[in-house]
Amino acid sequence: MQTLYYSLMRIVLASLLLALAALSAAAQDGDTAKTTAKSSSASANIFTDVHEGLSIAVEPWTEAHRYKEKFPKKSPFDNGVVAIHVSFRNDTDHGLKVGLQRIRLLVQLSEENRQELAPLSAEDVADTVMLKNNGKDPTARHLPLPIPIPSTGTKSGRDSKWTAMRDACQNAAVPTGILAAHSTVEGLVYFDIRGELDLLQNAHMYFPNIVSMGDNQPLSYFDIALSHASE
Repeated sequence: MQTLYYSLMRIVLASLLLALAALSAAAQDGDTAKTTAKSSSASANIFTDVHEGLSIAVEPWTEAHRYKEKFPKKSPFDNGVVAIHVSFRNDTDHGLKVGLQRIRLLVQLSEENRQELAPLSAEDVADTVMLKNNGKDPTARHLPLPIPIPSTGTKSGRDSKWTAMRDACQNAAVPTGILAAHSTVEGLVYFDIRGELDLLQNAHMYFPNIVSMGDNQPLSYFDIALSHASE
């Protein structure tokens, strides 16, 4: 009887161990599926163009949580400014120079009205976010959209909080337009779209000024569509 009892116990324990192993494997598969789904979702809004040894990838940050790490206290996104993460990968054997201030966001305001938006500087973003009297009504739609004017002089209200916002924007921005051979440079480019994310659905990022530092010859321009970027 004891032999039969112990045999039955071994069978029960073996069955329990097999069941636990199956549950653990199922849980791991579920976590893997979730991770894969998140990765697919994240990559869905990354758009690229590659030619002449240069690859440019752009990702519009159209969700508030994307800004938490770079802007833990106050976000440009809350004041209508969208950040677009840009990555430059230079696979050539010579340096490249990108005219960062020549980058444009092309938006379709209406059927016959297309506008080119210039990128905001860190000071421009800080003014938009931190200064109350910046001449903007975030609740109203304005056509055309604002064209940034370089900041001059000292504006009222540029206190320590303004400085912290400017520094955060600068630290998160594309650090340089000089791409060494076989290197990658990445960061944010800012545009004031007054929070109208629907404009990104038919928008394009335009990079017209990229020059090879080996022979001082320009590369063909990059024109990257941001189709369905706000979904």
